Amino acid sequence: MSRVGRVPIEIPKGVEVKVAGENVTIKGPKGSGSLTVDPLITVKVEDNKIILTRVNEDGGARAKHGLYRALIYNHVVGVTKGFEKNLELVGVGYRAAKQGKKLVIQIGYSHPVEVDPPEGISFELEGQTKIKVLGIDKWIVGQVAADIKAIRKVEPYKGKGIKYAGQFVRRKAGKAAKAAGAAT
Repeated sequence: MSRVGRVPIEIPKGVEVKVAGENVTIKGPKGSGSLTVDPLITVKVEDNKIILTRVNEDGGARAKHGLYRALIYNHVVGVTKGFEKNLELVGVGYRAAKQGKKLVIQIGYSHPVEVDPPEGISFELEGQTKIKVLGIDKWIVGQVAADIKAIRKVEPYKGKGIKYAGQFVRRKAGKAAKAAGAAT
């Protein structure tokens, strides 16, 4: 029994939801998004709420019930509040700048790395070492942030690289610490 799938989704003011067969379109102040729902799940809009029900009680339908409820809820939140991921650049000389819509990162390579944002994604900078990835689609925001983070992974000895804000980096002792421990 899906407990997540049974919870109705409240539609905030300023958000318009259209259901046409298997397609759900959600429009709000920050933009619009659409989603194709599996035929095992039916979507209805009643009393300013989105209600999802299963066609049958098969395992596949039960598994997808909560999934599609979460995806539709994320679209509703995205078009009203939006999503953001915060990244930090840690290291001497590491910095980021914007050139138009592009993000240009100097991260210790011989050349600056340019990142073009996909449709619906924007970047904001706080200083030169903090990057915000903003958008209405939770998955795309997370994927772009992960792609930026993969440009220079955080290394465990000095903690240099690109990391999520608040991410804990487990540090390793260098070989000087190992040599000092072996000498005693």
